[in-house]
Amino acid sequence: MSLENIQTDAEGYLANREDWSEELAQELAASMGVSLTDEHWKVLNTARAIDAESGSSPGLRKISKRSETPIKAIYKLFPEGPAKAIAKIAGIPKPKSCL
Repeated sequence: MSLENIQTDAEGYLANREDWSEELAQELAASMGVSLTDEHWKVLNTARAIDAESGSSPGLRKISKRSETPIKAIYKLFPEGPAKAIAKIAGIPKPKSCL
């Protein structure tokens, strides 16, 4: 499914988690100027796993600890607001800690 064919909320987060795919994640990342590497995928997959277990989007500290990726490194991977970018690309809701 491509970006044009999916439903999002007013802020661009997926309306249906089932619409997410790795291909869609690549498209979403590209639209945000992010080119996904193995390090990006480690962070994204960690965020998706935590969300699947807890039913809510994780904050950066939780993602950092579980993925063993320092917060500074996460900011380098996702320079334009990492928590929101990770959630959008990973197809999970915006973290409650984000305004």
